[in-house]
Amino acid sequence: MSESLLDDLDYRIIELLGRDARESNRQIASELGVTEGTIRTRIKSLQDQHLIQFTVVKDYKLAGSPNLVMMGIHAEPGRVPVLAQELARMPEIGAVVVLLGRYNLLATGLFTSLMDVNRLIRSRILTLRGVRSVETSVSVQNFKYNFGMARITSGSRARSRTKAEVTPAAPRPKALPARKRRAEG
Repeated sequence: MSESLLDDLDYRIIELLGRDARESNRQIASELGVTEGTIRTRIKSLQDQHLIQFTVVKDYKLAGSPNLVMMGIHAEPGRVPVLAQELARMPEIGAVVVLLGRYNLLATGLFTSLMDVNRLIRSRILTLRGVRSVETSVSVQNFKYNFGMARITSGSRARSRTKAEVTPAAPRPKALPARKRRAEG
């Protein structure tokens, strides 16, 4: 497998893991008609290239009832790429997105104290060169917060990873029996 290309088998493995990352290598191999060793090798390669990772995603409400805070940042257009990188390095910020529209940037984070939000904005964000203003919104009730909301689409398979499309994941019915936990190694 080339360092920068994913083939059809890679995309199919990623698709199955995106549905249920606990699915065993044996089950994936059976479903795709290849050997377990092939699946193990491909998954290891995808991990080594930092194209996939396995992690536990917890419901953020378990972290002490934090507030989801969204900060719309008005910035000088020429400074947006640099500001996005500076914001992304802040440990309090969970996501940074460059936007077209009302704001140039959107930064989000989970905070247990609105005083901490105020301190972050006043002492660290507004002091960044190129930031004009920050508009803050605090979530009071979340009806849906899907941690697995982005997936690589299966449209064009053999594509450079830098050109991979991302699309919102749609719920899919499970046609397979309950899956077993992924075996270590």
